[in-house]
Amino acid sequence: MTTTLLINITASETRLAYLEEGVLQEIQIERETKRSIVGNIYQGHVKRVLPGIQAAFIDIGLDKAGFLHAKEIKPDRMKKNESHHFQSSDITQQVYQGQYLMVQVVKDLLGSKGALLTKDIRLPSRYLVMMPGVQHVGVSQRIKNEKERERLKNIVTLSCDQTLGFIIRTAAENICEEKLSADVLFLQRLWQDVLAKKKCNHAKIRQLYAEHPLSSRILRDFAVTELDHILIDSKLTYDQLLAFTDKCMPEIKSKLQHYTASPPLFEKYNVENEIQHSLNRKVSLKSGGYLIIDQTEALTVIDINTGSSVGYHNLDETIFNTNLEATQAIARQLRLRNLGGIIIIDFIDMRNKQHRESVLTSLQEALSKDRVQTTISGFSPLGLVEMTRKRTRESIGQVLLCHDCLTCQGKGRVKSAETVCYEILRKIVEMHRNNDANGFVVSASPSVGEKLQSKEFGALTEIVNFVGKSIKVQINPLYSPENFDVVTM
Repeated sequence: MTTTLLINITASETRLAYLEEGVLQEIQIERETKRSIVGNIYQGHVKRVLPGIQAAFIDIGLDKAGFLHAKEIKPDRMKKNESHHFQSSDITQQVYQGQYLMVQVVKDLLGSKGALLTKDIRLPSRYLVMMPGVQHVGVSQRIKNEKERERLKNIVTLSCDQTLGFIIRTAAENICEEKLSADVLFLQRLWQDVLAKKKCNHAKIRQLYAEHPLSSRILRDFAVTELDHILIDSKLTYDQLLAFTDKCMPEIKSKLQHYTASPPLFEKYNVENEIQHSLNRKVSLKSGGYLIIDQTEALTVIDINTGSSVGYHNLDETIFNTNLEATQAIARQLRLRNLGGIIIIDFIDMRNKQHRESVLTSLQEALSKDRVQTTISGFSPLGLVEMTRKRTRESIGQVLLCHDCLTCQGKGRVKSAETVCYEILRKIVEMHRNNDANGFVVSASPSVGEKLQSKEFGALTEIVNFVGKSIKVQINPLYSPENFDVVTM
């Protein structure tokens, strides 16, 4: 199977697409105005302790206080195997109002909710995850060979500070002792830097550690050794990743390619169209059936319908095969849209118990490719499949469609002004490559035009410097929020 990673860079925005056999499977978008803080470590200040929900609100210097539950608070030092049996005690015995403490973000701010925090600090590298609070060395369950597991464990145990814990990642399989020991040393030095920053001013809210940007973070965490191609359309990012891989991952350096051809990278691989389709409620199946996907703040509901699927003489077989086909589409859509939390799947009713079991098995197999943790609880008495998928960042819909529609008063969704601004900038860059124009004139709705010219956005200035030509913005009150035109001067 051919796998490809595409990295598209526009001013202040990074988009990443993962393809299998040319078909988009995952998309991630990160903007400088809303960069993910998962993995960041802060010195936080306890603002409120709420025994009723066994949680505390921690000020970490953001607009909203973070949320720390009692179960995320463990002693600063735990011996081998103690972490598995640890029981959280009363929140009032763990933290107090006015206290300063070190916390790590495990889930981004989502909607009205603040970031989810933990005191169980973890620092990842290419081959290891350091756990400063646990004196234990573990090995990824995906490494099956017992001799290899023992070899890796011995190397890390002999190399590391005995007060620190480590998890050996799947990528470490068959890696030499020198590289693994170097990773241990790197993480130990990184942890000492974090502690030094904390010690400098222990009674102050501050960031102690910041995660890597998306482009380098994904290379560290992805199974990049299985990737065939990594294409980047920015020379600056390409050079940065060359330096990053040369230092940390030399085995994949040769897979990096700077894409300079036409059409634009995401258009060449049909990613732009797939992103647009991922915003639709309806997903068509080849048989004529379809899915309806509705995402709410509480949960996501997926409904399967036969539609025009009439390919079988037997009704039960038609329903069974439609449901079977739907399992593959559901698994892909969950990854593509990054849907998390509680997910309810309403398959078409099946009277045959064996059919239900086969559909459930097919769904489990399809989800096994997902890098994100999923749990399926099976069919409920009402015939619904209940499952969960770990949620750490916003879904693609939440990133791109974040404003209620003024026309339908919130019943539908439209692209945010920021999203349309980035579409305009990509259009300008494309036209610059294909036209010898003196400049460009952009016509857009008032909200988009104002956003494009605002100081806080800033990306327009970067594009002007990049193309070396003037860009004039005209506001047209008759344009809807998603409509715009770009013409040459």
